[in-house]
Amino acid sequence: MRYGRERRALGRVGRTLMAWRQRVVIIGGGFAGVAAAKALKNERVDVLLLDRQNHHLFQPLLYQVATCALSAAEIAFPIRHIFARQPNTEVVFTEVTGINLKARSVETTSGPIDYHFLIIAAGAETNFYGHKDWAEAAPGLKTLDEALEIRRKVLLALELAEQETDPARRRELLTFCVIGGGPTGVELAGALIELSRGLVRRDYRHIDPSEISVRLIEGGPAVLRTMTESMQVSARRQLESLGVIVHTGSRVVSITSDSLGLIDQDGTPQTIPAATILWAAGVRAVPLTATLGVPLDPGGRVPVTPSLNIPGYDEVFCAGDVAACVDAKGVNVPGVAPAAMQMGKFAAQQIVRRLQGMEVRPFVYRDKGSLATIGKRRAVAQFRHSRFSGVIAWYLWLVVHIMFLIGFRNRLIVLTQWVWQYVTSRGGARIITGISRGHLEWPAQPRRLGRIPRRGGAPEPSEAEPRVVQATASGGPGG
Repeated sequence: MRYGRERRALGRVGRTLMAWRQRVVIIGGGFAGVAAAKALKNERVDVLLLDRQNHHLFQPLLYQVATCALSAAEIAFPIRHIFARQPNTEVVFTEVTGINLKARSVETTSGPIDYHFLIIAAGAETNFYGHKDWAEAAPGLKTLDEALEIRRKVLLALELAEQETDPARRRELLTFCVIGGGPTGVELAGALIELSRGLVRRDYRHIDPSEISVRLIEGGPAVLRTMTESMQVSARRQLESLGVIVHTGSRVVSITSDSLGLIDQDGTPQTIPAATILWAAGVRAVPLTATLGVPLDPGGRVPVTPSLNIPGYDEVFCAGDVAACVDAKGVNVPGVAPAAMQMGKFAAQQIVRRLQGMEVRPFVYRDKGSLATIGKRRAVAQFRHSRFSGVIAWYLWLVVHIMFLIGFRNRLIVLTQWVWQYVTSRGGARIITGISRGHLEWPAQPRRLGRIPRRGGAPEPSEAEPRVVQATASGGPGG
């Protein structure tokens, strides 16, 4: 009897220990954070996913929102809906303000949150390399708000140019400069030239498409520096065939609301009048990493161990853009979506291995290739042993991006939009919102609009002839 009582008591203790679950806190609902949370779906852990946005954003298609090809809802998906059927995961809408590694606590606007394991996947922000004053004149492209701001700037420039008659101001309004020759800059420049010229040819009456100038500014010797030389040459050739003017070896020295200052590769200073300047020249880790109290690299990233841990903290992992990682094969892991997803999933797997008392493994990055679209039927694709450009690369780009979109509804809508644009050459809705009319620079010399003729066909008085208004006895204008 005594043995039976002891056995039942041990059974109760065992069940209590099994019911005590470890808490895994994940900061960030981007590619790395979502991949990590999904990998913990069937594990006996409680997952808290923290994000200051309520949506997961498919950033590779953000430039299509900026250029009116897609709407915001087509590349964003509610984070809560992603994990609605994952009982062990709770989504918390909050902003993380600091991390106390020694106390195992995350400071948020909703209060402190303790953790047993932590995955930091907070992402990156636009890097202006010390020139914060450039941010207002040259918006980056990392969030939906920035994409919508770019869309607003582009469409407003066209609307104002439609009325402008001053040649200098008109040239300024119809010049678009993209700074940065990486995938984002290349895709944005190609989409801008197709949008502006196609839209102008069809919808505007007083702008000649040949007046529009799109310039891509790259400080290095070539665009798409992470690709092979043949792909770099092909990308530049395809951009120039669209009409994009490519500046390589050019250093940006000044940005204002109406001009861009450059030093060309031969050392010659140049000023380009432009009302729309867009920044795609680089990113850095979010400022949150500065609260960790550990050494950071120049881009604000955390140098991690081969197992993606912060040195000295085996319970804390970094994934995605916040991690400066050299994998087990000596490869510098790039800040791209496939790498972020691999790192997020790997961090989750290492947590499970630790809970099971198993030895952790080093991270090995699997390079799945690089893709960049330049315009309709124009793209470059680079895989381990294969290179494609033109139409084939463009179709590959379409397939890959449709596959990685979250949600069947999003895939179907985006595919339908792309097919429609391919067949009709028409983009999405070009709606301008959030205009502060008091801050608009209206044309100094507006186009003279048609006048309404008087009764009997007599024309209205010319601007040089002042209209004489008779006053009535009450002081109002006479009729």
